[in-house]
Amino acid sequence: MSIQSINPATEEVIKTFETYSQRQINILLEQAQNAFYQWRTTSFAERSTLFRRLADYLRDNQTRLAKIATLEMGKPITEAEAEVEKCAINCEYYAEKAKEFLAPQKMPSNGTTSYVDFQPLGVILALMPWNFPYWQVMRFAAPTLMAGNTAVLKHASNVSQVALEIEQMFKACGFPEGVFSTVLVPGAETEALIKDPRIAAVTLTGSEQAGRQVAAASGSVLKKNVLELGGSDAYIILADADLDAAAQTAVQARNQNNGQSCIAAKRFIVVDNVYDDFLSKFVEYTAKLKIGDPMERDVKIGPLARADLRDELDRQIQQSLHMGAYIALGGKKVGHRGYFYTPTIVTDVTPDMPMFKEETFGPAAAVIRARSTDHAIELANNSLYGLSSNLWTRDIEHARQLARRIEAGAVFINGMTASQPGLPFGGVKHSGYGRELSRFGIQEFVNIQTVWIGPKVEQTAIEDIE
Repeated sequence: MSIQSINPATEEVIKTFETYSQRQINILLEQAQNAFYQWRTTSFAERSTLFRRLADYLRDNQTRLAKIATLEMGKPITEAEAEVEKCAINCEYYAEKAKEFLAPQKMPSNGTTSYVDFQPLGVILALMPWNFPYWQVMRFAAPTLMAGNTAVLKHASNVSQVALEIEQMFKACGFPEGVFSTVLVPGAETEALIKDPRIAAVTLTGSEQAGRQVAAASGSVLKKNVLELGGSDAYIILADADLDAAAQTAVQARNQNNGQSCIAAKRFIVVDNVYDDFLSKFVEYTAKLKIGDPMERDVKIGPLARADLRDELDRQIQQSLHMGAYIALGGKKVGHRGYFYTPTIVTDVTPDMPMFKEETFGPAAAVIRARSTDHAIELANNSLYGLSSNLWTRDIEHARQLARRIEAGAVFINGMTASQPGLPFGGVKHSGYGRELSRFGIQEFVNIQTVWIGPKVEQTAIEDIE
């Protein structure tokens, strides 16, 4: 069986890969497990040295690595370069912070001494998507490996070149054999990987449907899993917002990565008395985006990653129009070659329409009218998803209060949602569970181990941990 890498801008086959045999998979998993027993005993200093070396490798090879991503999944080349740099920053962050985040913590008890220690779990299986093919992997790998685990990556099949490049960069930087490996298998074989006894836990970034399947498979064998799933993020504009700043940011928030981002703003909820002014600015700024060959440095919108993704986006738009929405901009497939779609703004969207209810993955924004601030919050929460959200207002204290009412893993006030190493990332509701990044992310795949030392005493005594 083979896997094809296809250039979404030209529809040409870049390369064909043979999927791994069961024998290859067994060898790889055995290496990962054996490597874990040695890797867990290395010091934070040793691991940090390797991750700093990896950060240098990413920067030294930024141009080449970015080009591979753009050719395989179509993101603008400047965004691909920025993604590689972000990976380097994340490697450096955990190289510096991991020891602090996993330091033993003294805890009061009725023993002479008690504390919590953090021990690695084993081999972690990473099921990763194509939309940020380097970043999604590195934001998992840096904390997980710094914690002492080893990792096996099953990447999205359409970015197999990137998957192999990531494996190669770990080897090139001197990580021991088996600490990080890539396995090329079709999605149908994922369940068998999850259930393999050599896999200790699973992390997935993907669709809601994939999340259900991974949760069921890992749950059936009682394995920890972290799920970062889809989103339909609300972008709320209140009456006192800076409309020009909100509209300019909205263009990037919706169209970054050709609109194919789980944390892209998707539902633009605008209070009635500034609706028309915001919409006018939003249309004006979006219309300036250049669509075309993603290898050209001034192009802002490249192709969608696959033909079926473009067709699905068009279905959601056309069904919403049929139900009473209106096109303010775009709404068309582009050209005869490549999976291009024009930047699109759809107005008068209501909660019963696909563009409100479903996750839209592409350069298409749904604009919704709200009667009031309370109605805007109600609309924002009227979703199965709860990944992130945006809130625009000049009244920061009011914004803090409103943030507590928004059902999402993050609220970004007067700015665009973006994952970054120092902030926990993850959602609620159908957007998944668990967290990546920051202190919370590195503690997802460890055994939080209680150590109690007697004899029992009448009053708690806490001693220094050597």
